Amino acid sequence: MSLKYYTFHFWGFLLVLCMNLSAGYAQKSMSRQDYIEKYKEIAIRQMHSHGIPASITIAQGCLESGDGNSKLATKGNNHFGIKCHDWKGASMRLDDDKKDECFRKYRSVEDSYNDHADFLRYRDRYAPLFELEITDYEGWAHGLKKAGYATNPQYAQLLIKIIEDYKLYELDQQGLSRNKRKRNYLPPTPSELEQLRELTPMERSTLYKYSQGRTLYVTNGVAYIIAEASDTYASLAKEYHLFTREILRFNDLKKEEPIAPGTIVYIERKKKKAQRHLKLHIAETGDTYYQIAQRYAVRLEKLCEYNHVRPEDTPHEGDRIFLRRMKNE
Repeated sequence: MSLKYYTFHFWGFLLVLCMNLSAGYAQKSMSRQDYIEKYKEIAIRQMHSHGIPASITIAQGCLESGDGNSKLATKGNNHFGIKCHDWKGASMRLDDDKKDECFRKYRSVEDSYNDHADFLRYRDRYAPLFELEITDYEGWAHGLKKAGYATNPQYAQLLIKIIEDYKLYELDQQGLSRNKRKRNYLPPTPSELEQLRELTPMERSTLYKYSQGRTLYVTNGVAYIIAEASDTYASLAKEYHLFTREILRFNDLKKEEPIAPGTIVYIERKKKKAQRHLKLHIAETGDTYYQIAQRYAVRLEKLCEYNHVRPEDTPHEGDRIFLRRMKNE
């Protein structure tokens, strides 16, 4: 065979190889419409569970992940560009606003969607968004930009364009329609929860719209109920139109646990410190820092901070447990 023959076939082989590689890359790349179809059901579920418009969730996913094709999305399953902040899970580093920034890394795309929903729902700076109508995608888009979700000055307009170009507002209507058929309600707004704090103790037990013959008690300005034999945190969350994760957080718990009858269960967030006239607690045998935090409606992390201890530490009988930060520290 001549050298010309081998040269011809060599270049032919390279051409075919390049074409195959290009085809493989094209197959892996996801279109925007494909992305929407693939993840819209997750967005609708989170509309029901967290009160975030499905249109906003999908539009953010499209924009932040490059329709699922960005390096952060393909390598880290991170579809919303959420950085590490106080994250203790896996992470990866990429250049963004700054060089070599830390981003959260997830086991699955659905984990990314779940964390995004929690990220918006449980951070105070996004609370005003939940006062908007669930169909007000424009208000949500501008609110996200105002709250500092992204640095791009055109962030709101980019989200709105995606929603309108692909008629994502129809997902919000679908979500509302399904909600009505299931006789469910969207999660409460922060102001609806705030109403409970503004009522007097007597009004709390008679007027609070989610109470059903159950007595509400108050300590340190925080409302709680006394659990009964059949109660679970999930059932109480449903009764008071809270999220299960939310009521667990109110009671300094990370996961669902059985509730013994007579247990104090807070249905709103505890305070950072005890009332002014209650500066300290003298520990008794059997006390735990968690029990003390529950007794005085003080957040466990703050109680531990004031006393330079960890939640798992055990106070000794006679210890002075500070319920507020002492000025002479």
